[in-house]
Amino acid sequence: MAAGALFTCTTVSVRGDTGFILKDTPGAYLDVLLDGRIVARYMDAHDTSTRERQQETYKPYLHVFDAEGKAPITKGPGGLYTHHRGIFIGWNKIGFQGKTYDRWHMKGGDIVHQKFLRQQAGPNQATFTSLTEWNDEAGQPLLEEERTMSFQRALAPGRLLIDFVSKLKASRGDVNLDGDPEHAGIQYRPAQEVAVSETIYVFPHAKADSHKEVDDPWIGETYVLGDRHYSVVDMNHPDNPKGSRISAYRDYGRFGYFPTMSIKSGDTLALKYRFLIVDADMPPADVIQKCWDQFAGVAQPTPTPETCIMPAESKAAAKKGDAKKAGAKKRAGSKRTDKAN
Repeated sequence: MAAGALFTCTTVSVRGDTGFILKDTPGAYLDVLLDGRIVARYMDAHDTSTRERQQETYKPYLHVFDAEGKAPITKGPGGLYTHHRGIFIGWNKIGFQGKTYDRWHMKGGDIVHQKFLRQQAGPNQATFTSLTEWNDEAGQPLLEEERTMSFQRALAPGRLLIDFVSKLKASRGDVNLDGDPEHAGIQYRPAQEVAVSETIYVFPHAKADSHKEVDDPWIGETYVLGDRHYSVVDMNHPDNPKGSRISAYRDYGRFGYFPTMSIKSGDTLALKYRFLIVDADMPPADVIQKCWDQFAGVAQPTPTPETCIMPAESKAAAKKGDAKKAGAKKRAGSKRTDKAN
């Protein structure tokens, strides 16, 4: 959106007979509704009219809403680490033509939604594809992305399945995507108001080291907002790059996968993830594993894994190497700086 431009509030709906509906407010967001309630909102605005507005809209992301469809259970701009927003994607070390670009903290360039390539909705599923450009400081694309998000009802005790597919094309030269598990990848960030002392993570094997996990098929998080418990399982498709490290230990709840990759000029690389949204504590491991099997296209059922449940840790405790005592005892409004994560 050009400087000074205002988005139109005209809405366009793509309807199925029952179930899912898409409602687009061009230049602002696209709502995904199920049975008349908002379940997700894709934030696609890009407004450079003021510095404040530019920082609010420098990248698209997906909000996940509560069961009533009234409010997000994910984080938007501001708060602790303003660049953490809903379900989002980025790397803080993008190598391109001899320079390094940061599309995690969003320094010196924006990720800009261009248009929707596809919008479909029906009784059982909704899907859309957003064409985005990952721009340099001059507004020229480092990467072109087709970001597809699909939504289905989840079997109980789940509520919603969100499939996230990002097709990244190196349209103007070779691109290298790198960074570290705290500042890169495809991640989920709960709302700012999360009760940091109650966040826990679940891993799909008996003995886990939350700072050394690689290529786990899935990871889970339970967090608390007010008096409600929410659980999210992030599922890693077997086609994704091997060696993906995992960030799943912060008390404020940001977690996900960190793959590294190089994309040759003209080539496209696809990343695939699934998010299971549950309005309660974590489902049993067999329920999660069956969901992953279906997502991954596994012919024979995977045996139910043992699991490891670990309390979250605060950043201060992690620096001291005292993960066991971390327990997320520091409040979200502590002395952390926005640049740190």
